[in-house]
Amino acid sequence: MPSPRPLTVMLIAAEASGDNLGAGLAKALRARLGDQVRFVGLGGARMAAEGVQSPFDIAELSILGLFEGLKAYPRVLRRLKDVEALAVREKPDVAVLIDSWGFNIRLAKRLRALDPSMALIKYVAPQVWASRPGRAKTLAEAVDLLLATQPMDKPFFDAVGLPSVFVGNPALARDFGAADAARARAAIGAGPDDPILAVLPGSRPSEIERVLPAFEDAVRILKADRPNLHVVVPAAQTVAAAVKARVAGWPFRAHVIEDDQAKDDAMKAATVALACSGTVTIELALAGAPMVVGYRIGAITYSLLKRLMTPRWVTLFNIAADREVAPELLQHDCTGERLAAQLSMRLDDPALRDRQVAEQYAALDQLGRGMPDPAEAAADALLAFLEKRTAKTA
Repeated sequence: MPSPRPLTVMLIAAEASGDNLGAGLAKALRARLGDQVRFVGLGGARMAAEGVQSPFDIAELSILGLFEGLKAYPRVLRRLKDVEALAVREKPDVAVLIDSWGFNIRLAKRLRALDPSMALIKYVAPQVWASRPGRAKTLAEAVDLLLATQPMDKPFFDAVGLPSVFVGNPALARDFGAADAARARAAIGAGPDDPILAVLPGSRPSEIERVLPAFEDAVRILKADRPNLHVVVPAAQTVAAAVKARVAGWPFRAHVIEDDQAKDDAMKAATVALACSGTVTIELALAGAPMVVGYRIGAITYSLLKRLMTPRWVTLFNIAADREVAPELLQHDCTGERLAAQLSMRLDDPALRDRQVAEQYAALDQLGRGMPDPAEAAADALLAFLEKRTAKTA
């Protein structure tokens, strides 16, 4: 008698942060189902290590900003067709659409039309509590289940009838227990008391283009006053080549880090960090690094978002704390001089650093730090949903 067909799970991640989530979910599902699950879809290096072979490089879809999105739209449409063709060929039982609202809401509608019997799950909600609450209804009409990563997500989707499960923020499950600050210092030739600045310029090509020049200016100012300042640049896989090319032209030495364990070591060792807004701010806070956050997008995009955004802050733990725990220097404020001034204050004041780290930890607690591994919770929620769905149709 032939063995039953393995559960075919399509995982779709169009950006580096989604690649991490997809890899964690794939690993958790395989631990439960063994050879009775197979994966297809779209992702980066981490998902590839878990058996998801992508039809193209997801860096093509790492887009931010109104004009960037319009310019890339024909390419996005082509890639949507590529993923649709993959679904036709592989016939997945369930598709998990991870973050990347613009790409995945379009894909959800295409997959629904392609195969109405396919279960559609959105992993990471659009931040309707921050802006554009109408997206909650749009998502409810497109998918069958939401795996929510923020405690403030669920009420908005419950209100429009979309079943949702709060699984926790995977970034909060990062374990820095194995991170070794001394190992990082040894790797870059830093003494035990030398200051270390970690520079994290983002994971999208547009962030490298818009944010990294201001970060470079800030580091140049700091290095002029602090020759013993060591600079490390943990680089996301999606932009590592671009980061290395730019850093190679800096008039001072900076260590670009690509290895995951070495990145954790560097975050743990950082006296202070200069970070692009995004998931990495959570990771730095978990590592105990006080930080300054900078960000730039296109002028028109920023003007539109400023009108749409409800919270006063963009950094998640600042939103949770309802105060500026970490300084945010956005758009016109994101200049080398202003970034360097905030970093200097922290480099010069150990007490300020300690206070900020304590306040960052407190805000992370509000977001769910210490919850069980979200990847495990997401796998359990997915399987429970599929079991219930199968029972209904039996």
